[in-house]
Amino acid sequence: MGHDRAVDTSSSTDGAMTGCIARSDIFQHRLMEEPPPASATRRTRERYEQLVREAKALCASCPLFTDCLYSAVAEHDVSGFVAGTTAAQRRSMRNLLDVEVQADDFDQLAGARGTRRPVSHEEVLRLRGQYPNDSLESLAMRLGCSLSTVKRHLRRARRGQSPATKTPRTKPAVNAVLDAFETVVDVQPCQPRRGGSRVA
Repeated sequence: MGHDRAVDTSSSTDGAMTGCIARSDIFQHRLMEEPPPASATRRTRERYEQLVREAKALCASCPLFTDCLYSAVAEHDVSGFVAGTTAAQRRSMRNLLDVEVQADDFDQLAGARGTRRPVSHEEVLRLRGQYPNDSLESLAMRLGCSLSTVKRHLRRARRGQSPATKTPRTKPAVNAVLDAFETVVDVQPCQPRRGGSRVA
């Protein structure tokens, strides 16, 4: 597939605002976070379509488009309208690319700590072996995690699905993500076609 958009990812946008920041009224609109269902009023659906057209035009002219798209598809499971795509379109792209992305834990990224702490699979199994007669509730208390976390790790162990034995999937190439974008997203005439200098 032809990528005729030359994207300069080396230069930063010093002094310049990206469209999503300059027009946060569009990108952070409640309809862009939660698209209207088919049962929504005609006026609501038309407003959503108008917001999407405006957002697509801003994304298409953004010098950070490729980086933003790659990050939203291959690295972080974000919500809302990002890099010219809806959350549903990004899921379709991941299916095409056989990519699995975990939802970001924003509390953990921000350094917020709850009363529960994350525990490793090995830690749960080690403690289960050390205290075989303890109830699962007792194990959860010893680990400082939730009961559901203990159950989840023990289920994985019974199925032989230890995360340690799982082969991590390789991330797709940038060009593969761009190709998936062209396959899934209907590129409107207002959006310049991407390509020319392919980004490695």
